[in-house]
Amino acid sequence: MSDSQKKFTLTHELRILIASLLSVVVILAWVHYLAPKPPAGRPQTPPAQTAPSLPSPSTTPSSNAAAPGHRAPAATISAPPKTNIPSKSEAQERTIVIENDLYRVEFSNRGGVVKSWQLKKYLDDAKPPHVLDVVHQQAAEQTGGWPFALVLDDEQAESVVNTGLYQISSPANEIHAPADVDFTWSDGHIEVTKRFHFDHTYVVRAETLVKVNGTPITAGLAWLGGFGDLTVVNPAPIETVFVFYSENGKLTTTPAKKLEGLEKFPRGTWQVLKDWTGIQDRYFAAAFLPPNGPASGSLETRYWKVSRTVKVEDKDTEEPVPQIATAVSGQPQLALRVYVGPKDYDELKKMNPPLQSLVNFGWLEFIADPLFHGLKWVYKYIPNWGWDIVVLTLIINMLLFPLRISSYRTTLKMQRVAPEIKQIQEKYKKYSMRDPRKAEMNKEVMAVYAREKINPVGGCFQMFLQMPIWFGLNTTLRYAIELRHAPWIWVHDLSAKDPYYILPITMGASMYFVSKMTPMTATDPQQQMMMKIMPITMAGMFVVFPISSGLALYILTSSLVGIIQQVYLNRTHPLPVQTKPVKAPKGKK
Repeated sequence: MSDSQKKFTLTHELRILIASLLSVVVILAWVHYLAPKPPAGRPQTPPAQTAPSLPSPSTTPSSNAAAPGHRAPAATISAPPKTNIPSKSEAQERTIVIENDLYRVEFSNRGGVVKSWQLKKYLDDAKPPHVLDVVHQQAAEQTGGWPFALVLDDEQAESVVNTGLYQISSPANEIHAPADVDFTWSDGHIEVTKRFHFDHTYVVRAETLVKVNGTPITAGLAWLGGFGDLTVVNPAPIETVFVFYSENGKLTTTPAKKLEGLEKFPRGTWQVLKDWTGIQDRYFAAAFLPPNGPASGSLETRYWKVSRTVKVEDKDTEEPVPQIATAVSGQPQLALRVYVGPKDYDELKKMNPPLQSLVNFGWLEFIADPLFHGLKWVYKYIPNWGWDIVVLTLIINMLLFPLRISSYRTTLKMQRVAPEIKQIQEKYKKYSMRDPRKAEMNKEVMAVYAREKINPVGGCFQMFLQMPIWFGLNTTLRYAIELRHAPWIWVHDLSAKDPYYILPITMGASMYFVSKMTPMTATDPQQQMMMKIMPITMAGMFVVFPISSGLALYILTSSLVGIIQQVYLNRTHPLPVQTKPVKAPKGKK
């Protein structure tokens, strides 16, 4: 063995210590970077809806040029000349509701904007829960912007068209899809027409046309005032809201906190060459799509943030509100399809263009995606996500059982040579770690391992292979909408932590029993205690941190399977009889 090999050869106990410390580091890194974090404070509950006041210029949406490539700003709309265009407006504000089996949408004729968009098949996280509304009414009222408002290159004209009282084509206040609804308005200078077609899907067809003195101008359809489930506590909504666009098949997302504000970019700047755009939170999305399937580079977009004030620990805190607008390049008459609904992988894959890339598992996708599709495959036969996790765990553990056998055999070999290793360690224990003679001890230990064909780290391989699966499954549980609010026996939401802490406690107990039954190669009582305290640490993390109960269920099931497998291995491969190490004669090393 070379001098460099001697220098870096470690004692058996030090290897176990380093392996334990690495396990702790991996777990803490997982909690810090991957586990959901609790928010600093819960946003205020939205008050009852009131009629919105006219927005001031400071809260009127502006533009953003956050990416290279944009259309030059248009000229400001001139003062209205004398025309023969008749004025068209309602005398008072009214609302109209359009609904089908999937959603209930409420429009106001003030601006022809959306005041509520409820997804009937989903509940929010309020207590008690209500039907989910992806419109943030309080944020919209504070910022002065609502979904399906228009974004123009002229700030004053934009304010006018988004506050006028539009005429509605339907005299009824409630209609059921399929249906068409038109909103029209004119002040004799600016004319606006909005037409929406609703059917039995989550997709709404939208057409808008804005004319100034009879000449069409570019106008973008926007989603203003924020988006998603406002009642989410873990994590806070602002941490999970993104704007996005797809360009040449590549999805780009930008979180709300990284968007630029109103003051930085000139009005009229539009990004071009986008395939589709939108805004999303963890589980839901509003996507603006070309009118007739894929049309590469046909959309323009701009996105930005405004601010609203929320109470955090009884203090007023500024919170960014992401906003996005989309227009059609070179076509003043805007025609779009707008998808507003869940980020369901199968449904998004059926879209034209496909939108399944919105279900993004991040850098762990290579692990999370197969686990997700494995769960969906099991769900076809067992329609309960909790039992599907149990079945998937059984399958994974059976596939890993050969590795457990190999690890167990390595452990038996190490136990068989443990007395000889102990004798070598006793011979050199009087020397400090810095003493060069310690290298001789390591050399002798490694010679024993080489003679017996033992890989010292082979006994830990099966355990460390489980960790990437834990991380991947935790990501799946956090981002797959199928697991949102998925119940299992007493658990109401497998994507959230167990409110009664039953799973973490039983998980920790089962992990402890597995460690108790598994033969240990370490002879130092402190090292043995360190290995046995790890399950207690894991259980404590699941109690303190908001880690998904679905992951706790996986680890619990895996530990129970491990107990059964360990009983089998202990019976078929009995432990060697321990013999006391032979003491060296006095006066000899």
